Amino acid sequence: MPTRFVDVLAPVALDRTYSYRVPDGLDLKAGDIVSVPLGARTITGVVWADNASPEPRLHNRLKDVSEKLDLPPLQAELRGFVDWVADYTLSSRGMVLRMTLRMGEELGPERVRLGVRLVGPAPQRLTPARRRLIALLSDGFLRAKSEAASEAGVSTSVIDGLVDEGTLEVMPLPKPPPEPAPDPEFAVPEFSPTQQGPAEAMRTFAAREGFGVALLDGVTGSGKTEVYFEAVAEVLRKGKQALLLMPEIALTGQFLDRFAARFGVRPHEWHSELTPRRRARTWAAVASGEAHVVVGARSALFLPYADLGLIVVDEEHDQAYKQDEGTHYHARDMAVVRGHIAKIPVVLSSATPSVETEVNARKGRYQRIALPSRFGGQHMPHIAPIDLRSEAPPRGRFISPALAGAVRDAIERREQALLFLNRRGYAPLTLCRACGHRFACNICDAWLVDHRFRQRLVCHHCGFSMPRPHVCPQCQAEESLAAIGPGVERLQEEVAALFPEARTMVLSSDLITSIETMRAELNEIAEGRVDIIIGTQLVAKGHHFPRLNLVGVVDADLGLGNGDPRAAERTFQLLNQVIGRAGREAGQGVGYLQTHQPQHPVMRALVTCDREAFYASEIEARERTGYPPFGRLASLVVSAGERAMAEGFARQLAACAPLDDAVKVLGPAEAPLAVVRGRYRYRLLVKSQRGYDLSGYLRDWLAAAPKPKGTLKLEVDVDPQSFL
Repeated sequence: MPTRFVDVLAPVALDRTYSYRVPDGLDLKAGDIVSVPLGARTITGVVWADNASPEPRLHNRLKDVSEKLDLPPLQAELRGFVDWVADYTLSSRGMVLRMTLRMGEELGPERVRLGVRLVGPAPQRLTPARRRLIALLSDGFLRAKSEAASEAGVSTSVIDGLVDEGTLEVMPLPKPPPEPAPDPEFAVPEFSPTQQGPAEAMRTFAAREGFGVALLDGVTGSGKTEVYFEAVAEVLRKGKQALLLMPEIALTGQFLDRFAARFGVRPHEWHSELTPRRRARTWAAVASGEAHVVVGARSALFLPYADLGLIVVDEEHDQAYKQDEGTHYHARDMAVVRGHIAKIPVVLSSATPSVETEVNARKGRYQRIALPSRFGGQHMPHIAPIDLRSEAPPRGRFISPALAGAVRDAIERREQALLFLNRRGYAPLTLCRACGHRFACNICDAWLVDHRFRQRLVCHHCGFSMPRPHVCPQCQAEESLAAIGPGVERLQEEVAALFPEARTMVLSSDLITSIETMRAELNEIAEGRVDIIIGTQLVAKGHHFPRLNLVGVVDADLGLGNGDPRAAERTFQLLNQVIGRAGREAGQGVGYLQTHQPQHPVMRALVTCDREAFYASEIEARERTGYPPFGRLASLVVSAGERAMAEGFARQLAACAPLDDAVKVLGPAEAPLAVVRGRYRYRLLVKSQRGYDLSGYLRDWLAAAPKPKGTLKLEVDVDPQSFL
């Protein structure tokens, strides 16, 4: 029988496969997950293809596949998706596969859990601890070792001693029964007249065969979640799996409870807080088809679903879907790609769609399913500007008299108020009033942010921190340090002074220690145990607070002046979403925008509730300038430990750019954030027409360009979202 060879892709930073010999008797096919030797270690890989004609000179040097793991194979659809993502993003296929296997060392047979039970007579020497344990186990039931020790109030060494005496026996615990499947008929909701049509359209869309994209376009509080649950229910009736993608920080207990109320059980979760063993169990459940619905952050897109039938991207406009480390990808766009490859429907849901999605809906590429009004007859919040040029707060304060009065009225009505400021910490800058010294990060081109809760000055880019000093290191002046500008911690200090009887809570990502902690705090707010919420963009992520009727945006201009081509879009989306938290259940919601630019198009669109005018203006500007979605962008960032080295390599790179009338190469120039973690950064921006193969252009360019050596590093980001 002729020797068979296969090509195996390993989850390492390489774009190539390695050829291995298949031992006699081992049946392998494409997609099988195997253990193979690589160098001095054994790794997990995936059979990518048969190799009918390996290099003849290497026949005797090829190593054998060690074993085939008892795991479901990766389907052709997922392997094609890995190849597509790697090709489009210019990442190595191995690193994309790594996201699919999620650190394959945790895969494999699950650890057998052991229990103990009483099988023999009591030993001659009976201590009080032994008596308690034997009494507990006298019912003959098998208990986990740790559970038995805890219930009897003894250490595990007491159990080990009785096992040695023959009184107790160690046995494998039976596997827990599989979790019940979500029931699409468990609690079918009664939709309002305005929801019935969209719900039926969603069922019809999910029941279709083949690929398609629908935009569920509904105002805040319109019941989008319940409506797209109908698409999930339709897919479950067909016996297929559904994936619900969410920004990680929005994976709240409130959402999981709503899912359980509709389908009878909670879905499987996938996010960064999972333990390694829980991650491995969930991975196996997804691959076997046991996990019928997965709710997860962007990485859940790369799981090996047994029979995926639907992808939903909730809050599709959210920046958190962009992965900016390792493989650079946008989960919303890649969800559409996976849906196309798998030939399944994809739902994008948002109250403020991205311009890219809005254009696709207007051109008919995506089906629009609209929810134009709130559930239960609730009205949209009334939005009013507070012109800080004429209604400024008192000196040293940041809450204007008009906003303070509105908060006081809300508290008197026993309602909640939310003060929104998208800036973490106490103050973004600390300087010396005597000499003007500003506290900056030693290894980044950034100011240190004052965090009073932690009593430290912190760099938000590299994590460097130092104790907050009492003496200026430059001039030695004492008590001369001043905090400049507000953060949410400083805002809480002001709120405590203005409303001393009010119960306050700060919601900020740097104060959240885990997803469970965040869920507990959000529950406190939902239950009405907080009067004033002070938060960053964390509070704009689809939360439902029944008593919240007032939202005050402390600095509505904050995101408009950073030179980002998407600044207006992101500010409009963020402020629309955060004000949309108000008035969702009872009463009239009100939003106040403290701004120095009340005539800015974003402010005008928000105040007049004229979303169409904003999108028309933004789309016209993008089309005129050739920015996405009417053109394509790629960012190349060169970094090195020395400025001259980074700049020199960036200029060499620019000189090698192929000439093409359809492409413009801008730069190199210092990146807006010129130094991060001690590395100097230079950026080139590549701009092309919409239908141009920009990935192919970049691949040809980099193949002919010099390769980075030593401390030099080159990062390529196709379709960048950040311009820092």
